[in-house]
Amino acid sequence: MILDIHKFQKSQKIKFKNNSLLIEALTHKSANKKFNNEKLEFLGDRVIGLILSKKLIDLYPVENEGVLDKRFAILVNRETCCDIAWSIDLQNYIIIGNKKKKITRKDKKILSDCCEAVIGAIYIDRGYDFVKNFILKIWKKKIDNSDITILDSKTKLQEHSLKSYKKLPLYRLLSSSGPRHKPTYKISVSIIGSKQFIGIGGSKQHAEQNAAAKLLKGKNIN
Repeated sequence: MILDIHKFQKSQKIKFKNNSLLIEALTHKSANKKFNNEKLEFLGDRVIGLILSKKLIDLYPVENEGVLDKRFAILVNRETCCDIAWSIDLQNYIIIGNKKKKITRKDKKILSDCCEAVIGAIYIDRGYDFVKNFILKIWKKKIDNSDITILDSKTKLQEHSLKSYKKLPLYRLLSSSGPRHKPTYKISVSIIGSKQFIGIGGSKQHAEQNAAAKLLKGKNIN
């Protein structure tokens, strides 16, 4: 494991002062109930949020908070963090309880949580400036693509429903799960004559946006 850790550090041009922090960040709770990456993931989530929200403000100084929030949500969601984890080969270093299991792209929660934990570990070990540069480097492609036009699916669906049926879309909270600092919401939406479409997100607003986007796509509403 020591050789693997040094290999990862070399590939990412990181030299940890305290290697145990990196081991902790790579250790899933299934491998160790007491020594695992949950607290570092909690920290890393906030470090990523701070760095990327400041970057968005610098990139789009005249945009309103609502649009910035949508750009931010895309940059920090589970899918994106999973992509980032895969891009730096974290799947080859994660320590899980089942030693025979191979981490795949389908293990999105394990990958995204580990990505955040590694960021948290780097912040503690190397400080703000180093982790800022590291985040902006590995998120560069995602940030560069953040200038795409963001459509507000909820607003678009509402306008369509009111125009066609004179009624608002019906949203229902189906479930909420996960820790308090990082909840996951599942919300359904329907309009007159449609089935329910389900969206998942880290906030009720994002889950509603995702559900609305699925309905628009499913009903081919342009």
